[in-house]
Amino acid sequence: MPLVRIDVLGADGDRLDALGRAVHEALVETIGFPPDDRFQTLVGHDGTNSTLRYDDYLGVPRDEGIVYVAITMRSGRTPAQKRALYRRIAELAEEYAGTEPRNMFVTVTENESIDWSLGYGLAQYDDYVEAPSSRSTAD
Repeated sequence: MPLVRIDVLGADGDRLDALGRAVHEALVETIGFPPDDRFQTLVGHDGTNSTLRYDDYLGVPRDEGIVYVAITMRSGRTPAQKRALYRRIAELAEEYAGTEPRNMFVTVTENESIDWSLGYGLAQYDDYVEAPSSRSTAD
């Protein structure tokens, strides 16, 4: 299950939606996440009350079209899968939202199964899962 945050400067709802769709489709295609496994925070920054900062680190000429994508997911993906993911995100972001590939800044943070609770205050991916209906009212 990925948790995705996308931050964009000067984006309206349509562009945010297009970028969210691009990242989600890339995760489904390259990593194999189920199509209904979508958890995203999409944030547009207006440049005044909130903004994004960037430079041309590693010779990549970024500009106000910068898009930051932060993906948190459980560990276990290969470097080849991650490279394919980055490439596919850039391709789909350009196709769906007109974002130049040079402006796609993507990070992946991995963690373990115990680091997730998907509702009910339970660790659903942990080896032991207590069903919500099995808890007593005295708990």
